[in-house]
Amino acid sequence: MNSEKKPVAIWLLICCALVFAIIVVGGVTRLTDSGLSIVEWQPLVGTLPPITQTDWDELLDKYRTSPQYQQINKGMSIDEFKTIFWWEYFHRLLGRLIGLVFFIPFIYFLFRKKIDKPLGLKLTGIFILGGLQGFMGWYMVMSGLIDNPHVSQYRLTAHLGLAFIIFAAMFWVALGLLSRSDATAANPDTDGLRRFAYGLSWLIFIMILSGGFVAGIRAGLAYNTFPLMNGHFIPPDLFILEPWYRNFFENMTTVQFDHRMIAWLLMFSIPLFWFKAIRAKLSKTTQLACHLFLLMLIIQVTLGITTLLHVVPIHLAASHQGGAVLLFAASLWVSHCLRKPA
Repeated sequence: MNSEKKPVAIWLLICCALVFAIIVVGGVTRLTDSGLSIVEWQPLVGTLPPITQTDWDELLDKYRTSPQYQQINKGMSIDEFKTIFWWEYFHRLLGRLIGLVFFIPFIYFLFRKKIDKPLGLKLTGIFILGGLQGFMGWYMVMSGLIDNPHVSQYRLTAHLGLAFIIFAAMFWVALGLLSRSDATAANPDTDGLRRFAYGLSWLIFIMILSGGFVAGIRAGLAYNTFPLMNGHFIPPDLFILEPWYRNFFENMTTVQFDHRMIAWLLMFSIPLFWFKAIRAKLSKTTQLACHLFLLMLIIQVTLGITTLLHVVPIHLAASHQGGAVLLFAASLWVSHCLRKPA
């Protein structure tokens, strides 16, 4: 590892921690139905919080024009409004903070020539994705400000997926800056494990996207039994919508069933991967990554089942969303340890 690149890697890991935080806060924002409490997109002016009673009255008056207020929260008091407002405000504030924490050190490291051209191009791409994510967040909110008092599950899933892509990009680059040459990577016997690990990372990302649809249409509030879905392994109403493909995105039964099936696949695949990995000649770092990968699977599955059985309480659901980030990070670490040497 180049010691000059260590500060850059630490900075990227701090950014990853902030993205982890905003994903969890975003989950709470959704669970508390707070995401539509701010009906304007003001990237600069919106940084300042309401201070006076007049400020609060103006914000509430604007919220009263929204479908969510008119159809769900009619007659909401100012104190009730403040509760949902602060969650959305801190969610947006975290987004602005991440932008600053990324941009200012980026310029500093460029000025100090700590970043070469290939790394600079990667980081510029990540910064562009961050800007796109801000727009995607507002595009998602817009879908709940017209007629429907709920945001589009398609836009919500895109917003969630892009957050994980940004996290993965920063985490992968940071790992590359921190890693030393590893005999594991050059071992031809690990080619199969490498492909297995990459496949698991992609499968976890797909599961995360399916979780976005579960959240978007509140599919977790149905079938709160496990392992069967109200007595059925395959529920009878999987394809009640026409055309058939709508069921995968709009049918609560199908959306939850798909999420469960991916989870079942991971519950069998990751232990199998771990068993193969511990029998291979891997470095201690790679072995540690594999052990943590399996541990995070156990934690995440436990959180998912508990959240379902308790009908999606906020603290468990937010923990489950945070667990998805950590499971994804563990899979990326394993994949990076097994990557082919440059």
